[in-house]
Amino acid sequence: VQLVESGGGLVQTGGFLRLSCAPSGRTSSSYVMGWFRQAPGKEREFVAAIGWGGLRTSYADSIEGRFTISRDNTKNSVYLQMNNLKPEDTAIYYCAADITIARVTARPSLWGQGTLVTVSS
Repeated sequence: VQLVESGGGLVQTGGFLRLSCAPSGRTSSSYVMGWFRQAPGKEREFVAAIGWGGLRTSYADSIEGRFTISRDNTKNSVYLQMNNLKPEDTAIYYCAADITIARVTARPSLWGQGTLVTVSS
């Protein structure tokens, strides 16, 4: 199973982006999905996670309500809507997957290659 991210890019402060992730080779509904990010010179950190049915979600405190994770199992995709972006949100964003939210938020077993988000000041 490969996780394929898309939607990264360059945006100004206060702007928005929507990241997408789709697992190839298997349906996304088989997994709990999540997003991590790694800023330059920093460790990778958890951003958000969403359960199979999309009802249960978990977010990092640092997101401050600006990001929303969602999924559409009919399209085999998971999304991260990022609003009011700040320069400190600049990072490579990684899609991740595992079988429970606890695993996804801690040490997921599946990772995508990452998509770069750059927020200019």
